[in-house]
Amino acid sequence: MLASVKRAMAITAKLNRLTFNDADEVRALFSELIGKKVDDSFVLIPPFYTAGGVDIGVGRNVFVNQNCTFYDLGGLDIADDVMIGPNVSIITSGHPIEPSQRRAFVVARPIVIEKNVWIAAGATIIGGVTVGENSVVAAGSVVTQNVPPNTMVGGNPARVIRSIAS
Repeated sequence: MLASVKRAMAITAKLNRLTFNDADEVRALFSELIGKKVDDSFVLIPPFYTAGGVDIGVGRNVFVNQNCTFYDLGGLDIADDVMIGPNVSIITSGHPIEPSQRRAFVVARPIVIEKNVWIAAGATIIGGVTVGENSVVAAGSVVTQNVPPNTMVGGNPARVIRSIAS
């Protein structure tokens, strides 16, 4: 795990020296980070942070705004047409709640972001969650449970605010 973190830190250090105008270089470095080529429609505005990278998958026409953190140890799948606002944290891993276990190991669960989702500024998505197609996660929300398709959620913990017509 330490080797994976060191690798990710080296690549993101290069990526984070780039600007919005360096889109091709950003895509190339992000592709190296995740171990697969991203589509030419992928846009990421640095800075960006991750502890691994190799367990991230992204679809076409994905937009990631600046200062996002993706901890992907549990696996992170981002579908087509997803928009991720600034300062969003997508965290697939954590530690056991029991004090005697906290430093012993890491608990990791996957996160799935389905097609055409918008995750607004400052939201946090916790491991084990699926954000359903066409949904919106309101700014500053903390998502700890699955988000149904075609809904807007908000708050801490996030709750359904309303349905969205598709």
